[in-house]
Amino acid sequence: MVDKGYSIEIEVLKAEGKCAAGHKVGDKFFIDGAQVRFDCGGLCIHALYSMLPKIFAMRYETQFPQTRNLNIGTHTHLYATNPHVFGLPRLPRQAIKAGRPSCVY
Repeated sequence: MVDKGYSIEIEVLKAEGKCAAGHKVGDKFFIDGAQVRFDCGGLCIHALYSMLPKIFAMRYETQFPQTRNLNIGTHTHLYATNPHVFGLPRLPRQAIKAGRPSCVY
């Protein structure tokens, strides 16, 4: 079965406090089909768990009318003392395969 979903880039846009995963602004992670690619260590499991419904929706062309650009979503992970904001742009699948990080976990 061919997966026709978009690839999703996860980028830390805002990081307050200190999270156990050590996320910093600019950290990037990639969802490419059944694979998750980490460019800078691991993504906090709590943040990933909270954003998975939105990632899944964006992979399969759901549009959020409250956003200005329908191909870019954001997600706020409201961890009490360490809120983080993540950008979730859709990417063409070729972008991931052509020049993105090669480490796959």
